[in-house]
Amino acid sequence: MLVRPALLPELPPDPKALFGREGPLVVEVGFGDGRFTAHYARTHPERLILGAEVSAASVQRALRRLKREGIGNVRLYLGEGAFALRNLVPPRSVLEVIVNFPDPWPKKRHQGRRLLQEAFFRRLSTRLAEGGRLLLTTDHEGYFAFALEEARRTGLYRVETPPPPEAHLLTKYALKWRQAGRAFFHAVFTKEAEDPTPWPPTRRYAMAHALLNGPLPEALDLPQAPVRFPGGVAVFLEAARGERGFYVLTHVEEEDLTQDLLLEVRKSAHGLYAGVSRFGAPLITEGVRAAVRALVAALEALGLQVVQDHT
Repeated sequence: MLVRPALLPELPPDPKALFGREGPLVVEVGFGDGRFTAHYARTHPERLILGAEVSAASVQRALRRLKREGIGNVRLYLGEGAFALRNLVPPRSVLEVIVNFPDPWPKKRHQGRRLLQEAFFRRLSTRLAEGGRLLLTTDHEGYFAFALEEARRTGLYRVETPPPPEAHLLTKYALKWRQAGRAFFHAVFTKEAEDPTPWPPTRRYAMAHALLNGPLPEALDLPQAPVRFPGGVAVFLEAARGERGFYVLTHVEEEDLTQDLLLEVRKSAHGLYAGVSRFGAPLITEGVRAAVRALVAALEALGLQVVQDHT
């Protein structure tokens, strides 16, 4: 089953509603083709596993694998692991977080993109149950040392470095790198205290749109520069005219969340509609609202008048 946050009645969802039963909750960040996920789910049938992965192709492969093997205690989310931990699991509910072979971002200028940083460990502590832990396995010694230092800086975890469990070396990359003779590193970060700063779920809104008076324009001139808002950026990638109006492919980046969605400019019974298309069930966030406001501003610059504003 693929989890679509925009279709959930609330964030975070009740794990029993999401999985159909209760059980210890586990989150895997970056599950790749799902072979470790499937092995873990078979080994721990009593546990409920939520996997997060940014690659759509990997999600599809993992879904096929889970269906083929008849595994029912796994749910998958296409997106960032930090978003899943923030929005898809309740506070103090997670037994384990598993991170196998994360992208090490080895260049110094890219290290800010690494997942396992002090801020992440602090936020993670609000989602781990008492005694919950994060398991890291990697072949990148530099990232391994970096993660150890970042976690220790928080003072919230007991850090241990045992040999990697054999099961964690069954991923596609581990099997490949084992043949190449690479070394592997493993760490267990066990929660001993909790950061006092809350980590509330991402705020979401009703469908963002406006109604305007005026004719549908012959052409739509949209900002070429990125639309910036607190915490992110939106970019209008392409506008195409259809029979009913304009469709605008829009890219929105916010903390822990990246979305590509369609905005529409079309005639309606109550005026000219400018706002989010329901295609793809996007999550209506502050960034999406900012993109719609920029679209409405472009229409106002063409002489149209806003009569209802729900942005």
